[in-house]
Amino acid sequence: MELKQKIQASYLAVVIIWSTTPLAIQWSGRGVSYLFGVTARMVIGLAVCLLLLRLMRLPMDWQRKALLTYLAAGLGIYAAMLCVYWGAQYIPSGWISVLFGLTPIVTGVMARRFLGERALGGVRLVGVFTGIMGLVVVFYGSLHFSENAWYGVVALLCSVTLHSASTVWTKYLGFHGHGLVIVAGWRAAGGGAALSVDLVAAGGTLACTDSAQSDGRDTVSWGNCHGAGICCLFYVLRHVDATRVALLTLMTPILALWLGRWLNDESLSWPVVAGTVLILSGLLLYEFGERRENSLRVLPHN
Repeated sequence: MELKQKIQASYLAVVIIWSTTPLAIQWSGRGVSYLFGVTARMVIGLAVCLLLLRLMRLPMDWQRKALLTYLAAGLGIYAAMLCVYWGAQYIPSGWISVLFGLTPIVTGVMARRFLGERALGGVRLVGVFTGIMGLVVVFYGSLHFSENAWYGVVALLCSVTLHSASTVWTKYLGFHGHGLVIVAGWRAAGGGAALSVDLVAAGGTLACTDSAQSDGRDTVSWGNCHGAGICCLFYVLRHVDATRVALLTLMTPILALWLGRWLNDESLSWPVVAGTVLILSGLLLYEFGERRENSLRVLPHN
């Protein structure tokens, strides 16, 4: 297979895996504890990363800054995933991907506050407010979807906040190691925390009910797919420019919504559709504004 075909196949695989991840979270959590679902995903992802490290002959970095980075990223992302898996019990799968579209916006606002990055320009500020309006509309739609759907929306908002805080904290620490080394490190930290919480919650055994052993195996299968997604994403990042990678954040929410409707018989109300359009429009404006500001900064001044 030629390089171009490999890149296209990997890009398509990332789109499919990211779009189906919300469905995977819901399906793999049926009949098992959501704690077990998080733990399986973290541990399997770690196994894949360690295998890639061995194949690429990349050593782990154990200096203090590296360890703090693994801890900051691992605990933050584990807590974020915990919120996602818990919240997925109350909302349709497609909403998960839509709400996670707010992550770049929330991260940018936090970076401005805690890292002293440049103030948000006009276009990016419009993007922030548009995204917030979309969140409000989705939340309004959740009140009419079911009695407890707002639990899921709040849980996903907490997850986005924790994920963004983890990203900002990691950037603040300033460790510049290989991307795969960092991913393996935070997965080790997050996987350790997940195993500890799961074992304590289940009284010494993994929180997977005996009556749902087949669902537990499904969880592991989805974890393997996620691990394959990591491989494909790293391959895509090496060969595709950042603009095309950024398009993933715009494509996957739409695909996730329609896949949820098609494969999981999930309803699509007009408030949710309108909120989705607003959130994705806000993300598009934010990304466009950031790139525009970056391009203006590098222009020569007469």
